[in-house]
Amino acid sequence: MNSYPKNPADDIRRFFTRRTMLSNLILINIGVWLLVKITKVFFFLYLQPGNASADEWFLHFLAVPAFLPTLLKVPWTPLTYMFLHFDFWHILFNMLWLFWFGKIFLEYLNSKQLVQTYILGGLIGAVFYIAAFNFFPVFKTTLPLSFALGASASVMAIVTAISFYVPNYTIQLLFIGRVKIIYLALILFVFDFFAIPGGNSGGHIAHIGGALWGFIYILLVRKGFKNSISIDSIDWMSKLKKRFSSRQQKKGSFHDYKSRPVSDEEYNLGKNANQRMIDDILEKISKGGYESLTKSEKEFLFKSSGKNK
Repeated sequence: MNSYPKNPADDIRRFFTRRTMLSNLILINIGVWLLVKITKVFFFLYLQPGNASADEWFLHFLAVPAFLPTLLKVPWTPLTYMFLHFDFWHILFNMLWLFWFGKIFLEYLNSKQLVQTYILGGLIGAVFYIAAFNFFPVFKTTLPLSFALGASASVMAIVTAISFYVPNYTIQLLFIGRVKIIYLALILFVFDFFAIPGGNSGGHIAHIGGALWGFIYILLVRKGFKNSISIDSIDWMSKLKKRFSSRQQKKGSFHDYKSRPVSDEEYNLGKNANQRMIDDILEKISKGGYESLTKSEKEFLFKSSGKNK
């Protein structure tokens, strides 16, 4: 059987056609970014020089202002700002981090929790940003003109949440090797803290707010917060394997060998083949989630779990 290298374009197409919560969040961000760019073209074509630009229009309508009198006029912006980007590199890096850590997040938690973490992380980030600009004297002169935008606080919430939920999870980094994601989350947090005196102070403060919410959210999950799953489920893969193995041993036969009595050799061959298939399916789930399975793989998993009696 010939094997062909995977096509990254096909993987991307499958990811977005599945329309999961993660892909929907990324599509919303991309859609808003494209809307900004398209509107900017029409603003340029139809407005005279000196008039308000498209960036300014979106900034005042969707970005969250730090100045409280302005915020009262646009109370929806603490929600909308987390989907707004102007620069290509800004949205690219935010969406890459959301994609990478969102996939890890969904290996252990569910889609509803992903959206909760994204939205609430963005809201807490906005609260930190607004509070800091109204409390610290250093921002007094820039307060009336300051706005925040971007998904960074929401992404930081997801990165921090899953990093503290499975701190021993490792990823491969170019030129570095395998690194535990908890170290990445801590490095990002420390970087944002010490970068506050530099440029984009408001952005770094919002990131810290998002990260703190991610940490708090996982504490709530561990304490049985609604829509959460028990911390014991971190080891669900090994438990599932053990469950399949024990049930198959009790049956004494496998679905491919039920039509006639089998010899010890045939039995062992069937047992090993089924176990290998189960291992392959479970590994596929751990990488792409249950939705990545084919119909036949789902049916096989269902039968192997002992539910189809």
